[in-house]
This record gives sequence, structure tokens and C-alpha cells, in this order.
Amino acid sequence: MPKVNLYNMEGASLGELELSEKVFGAEANEAVVHEVVVAYLAGLRRGTSSTKSRGEVRGGGRKPWRQKGTGRARVGTIRSPLWRGGAIIFGPKPRNYEKGLNKKKVLVALRSALSAKVAEDALLVVDELTFQAPKTKDMLKVLDALKSTGKFLLVLNETDDVVAKSARNIPGSAITTVNGLTTYDVLHADKLIITKEALAKVEEVLA
Repeated sequence: MPKVNLYNMEGASLGELELSEKVFGAEANEAVVHEVVVAYLAGLRRGTSSTKSRGEVRGGGRKPWRQKGTGRARVGTIRSPLWRGGAIIFGPKPRNYEKGLNKKKVLVALRSALSAKVAEDALLVVDELTFQAPKTKDMLKVLDALKSTGKFLLVLNETDDVVAKSARNIPGSAITTVNGLTTYDVLHADKLIITKEALAKVEEVLA
């Protein structure tokens, strides 16, 4: 059964925590992780790109010159895709890029990502994370105490505006709640910082 150290906000160890084998000791499934991440990134696309076809470009109703006898190429409209100001051939149209995924794959991918963080010793569990007022320097002190460098993902049990405002100006920071935790966010971060309360809820949801 995997274990991690429990820290306070000053970086002092408060002992060890036993983690769920099913959630944090799962075998990596790279194929499913890849599929889920691709689907997640595809879902972020707005799909609003649009170009005009020949039927939508204004003008070009009159034939520029007669069909024969001019020595020039035959042309039916000045809005031909071959002309400047003309239509676009096979151009993009508004569409939905979302990919369908079943819930089991999403859970498998998230377990794989979390297990990878534990194996890399990149999971930091904090007893609690509370600030009196939103101050970036207070959050930086916690990160320094935890020896966390680079990009980090802060996982809270529920939305906390004070903590979120304290962390949002730090380069490479990302804040989410347990309900909003995604495989992409976990993999994108160098360190995963999670509160003890949020950890318990993650195990409850994913187990």
C-alpha cells in the first residue's frame, strides 16, 4: 500500500498517510490516459472558425466576360475560389470537437495519473491550507517550506477564494477542487499539492 508524508504549512512532517491502493497504486494505462487527454483538449476547442463558400460570398452574379472569343480563360463569376476576394474551398465551418468518453475510462486515466505522481514522489499532502487574507507571499512561504518548485496543481476540497487569490499570481500555478480534478491537470503539473481533506474525498470518489 503506497504511503506519503503529511506536512503542515511550515513544511514539518506530521507522520505518514496510507493511500488507497486502488486509487494511488493503480497500474499505468497509457493508452487510456492518452485518449482521455486528447478528448479533454478537444473539448476545450471553441469550434467557431468559419469561412464563406461560393453560395455565401456577396457579389459575382454577373459573368465577367463572354465565354468564347476573348482569348482569356472561361470564368463564370469573380467570386470563384481561384480569385482574390472569392470563396474558400473546403474551409472550416463551426463544429463541435467534443469526443465521447465513458466514465470508466475517465476514472482509469485519473487513477493512472495520480499513481504516477505518487511513484515520482510528486504528491505533497498538507494537513490544512488556510490564510487570514489573500497574500501571494504567504503562499510562496508554504511552497518554499514544502520545497515545491516549478508548476504545481493545488487541489482543495471546496472553493476557497482566499487561498485561490493567494496562489493565482504565482507563475505555473493552477488551482482546482476535487470535483474539477482532471487527468490533464494532474499530468501537466510538476507537483500535486493536496489537502488532507481533499485527499480523503478523492479516495472516496475514485475508489
